[in-house]
Order: sequence, then structure tokens, then C-alpha cells
Amino acid sequence: MTETATRQFDAVPATRAKGAAASKSGRAVAWRRWILGALGIVFVGVAWEVYKLVGPEKGFTVGELILLPRTNDLSMPHIATMFERLSEPLTGASNSIFMWQAVVEASEFSLYVAAVGWIIGVSVGLLLALVMQRFRTAQSAVLPWIILSQTVPLIAIAPLVRRWGAQIQFGDFVWENWMSVALIASYLAFFPVSIGALKGLNSPDTNHVELFRSFGVGWWKTLVKLRIPASVPYLMPALQLAAANAVIGTIVAEVSIGLKGGIGRMVIEFAGAAGGDPGKPWAPIFGAVAIGLIAAGVVAVLGLFVRRYRRGETNA
Repeated sequence: MTETATRQFDAVPATRAKGAAASKSGRAVAWRRWILGALGIVFVGVAWEVYKLVGPEKGFTVGELILLPRTNDLSMPHIATMFERLSEPLTGASNSIFMWQAVVEASEFSLYVAAVGWIIGVSVGLLLALVMQRFRTAQSAVLPWIILSQTVPLIAIAPLVRRWGAQIQFGDFVWENWMSVALIASYLAFFPVSIGALKGLNSPDTNHVELFRSFGVGWWKTLVKLRIPASVPYLMPALQLAAANAVIGTIVAEVSIGLKGGIGRMVIEFAGAAGGDPGKPWAPIFGAVAIGLIAAGVVAVLGLFVRRYRRGETNA
């Protein structure tokens, strides 16, 4: 056996050992994230109960300015009270469903609308990023408007979108109110995707781009083979942020246009019951948190399929 072959043979176990160590390190990082996330939730719960125990019942105020909330049971119920209310009937009727069932049904509806909005927003954001990367003039012309679009409050445009949508009709197709909510959700979702994707598409090293050009590789193949893989570390955090934005946009739009069946409408309806049923208004809030976590979690699972491109992931 030659000296070169011997070195290559000896390097195989070392390479495998490095791969095993990297895999073990990756699992350790994942477990650490889960543990820290769980500890963060526990810390919030403990801080809530501690403040309720030692805080002033009427809150802490300076003049008319309220700096800390009141700690009475109506304003700040115990965490146990909130979860107990979830296991109780929604109303006093004999055939009433449980609170958690109503929250799950409303959450499913809002999550579906948010998913539609996310898909639309991601599609529009990626398309804008591709156009801006391909044409510098388009980037100079479009990018300021993309940034400016996020300064418009949703509560102002939601009724307008609903009114315009009600006038759309093609044959048997009728624009429904939930479609307006999905469109508003996409309005929030497209922004981080367009910015993150643009930054990622422009991230390849100049030497790599010049190398592709020197071999006569066209823009399309450079995009597929170089720019898109390089954009993954920027794109995945942007997609998770877009998912959270889509959920926020959905809830706000449901409140603004009065769409029934979703978690946003439930938040408004249950808020009026805080005086006599302090645990009830928190049930839809838990549902809103849950669908936000589910949306971000689904995107994180999708990111597993492009894990090899996510080295040195960067926030968008």
C-alpha cells in the first residue's frame, strides 16, 4: 500500500469520528434549546404568581400613571384558575361544549386562515426578492415601498380590504370575509420573506459568483445552484417570522372586520366576561399563543429538509 493510500485509509476513522461528534453536538444544542424554552415558560409563570403574591392589590401608580398592574383576582387571576376554566363548560347550558373545545375549534379556523395568508405572503415575498435581485433598478424602486407598506396600521386597512373584496365576483365565485383576513395576514407575512430572501440571494461570495460567470453559467442556473442554497440561513428565520406575523395579522383582522369563528373574535367576546369570570378571557389568549407556536414549529420542521444548508444561520 502506498503512503498516500495509507494516509487516506487512516483519515477515514477520524472523519467518521468528527461527523459523530458534530451530530452529538447538534443534538445537545437542540436539547438545550428545548430545556431553555421550557424554563422560560416556567419562569414567566413563577414571576406571575410571585408578583400576585407580593404586589399591591390596586397596582403601583405614580399620579394617574399605572406602572404595575393590579393583583386582585379579577384583574390578575391565578394561573391555576385560567387552566381550570379551560376544563369547564363554555356556558351554563346543559348541552354546552367545554371551553377547551371551543378554543380548539376557533384556533383551527384561525390557523387555517393564517396558513393561507402565509402561503400567499411567502409567494409574493419570494417573487419580489427574485425580481429585486435580478434587476438592481427594481430593487431601488420597490424596496422603499416594501418598507413603507409596513407603516400602515392593519386596523385601518382591514375594513377597506373587506369592502373591496365584497365587490369581487367571477361567475359562481364569491369573495368571503375569511379571504379578506387571509389577504391581510399575507400583507404582514410577505415583508420579512422579501427582505430575508433578498439578503440571502445577495449573500454568496463575489469570488463564487465570478467563478460561475467565468464558466459561462447563466443567471438561472446560478440562482438554483448557488444563490438559493446560500439564502437558506437567511430565509428560514424569515419564514418563521412570517408565520408569526401571519397569525398576528389574522387575529387583528378578525377583530377589525368582526369575522366570527376565529380566535380573534373570541378574544373580544370573552373580554367582556372578565368582571364575573376572570379565567374566561385568558382561554382564547392561550389559543392564540398555541397557534403561533404551531405555525413557527411547522416552519422549523420544514427547515429540517434543508438542514445541510443552514450552517451559520443568520437572522433576517
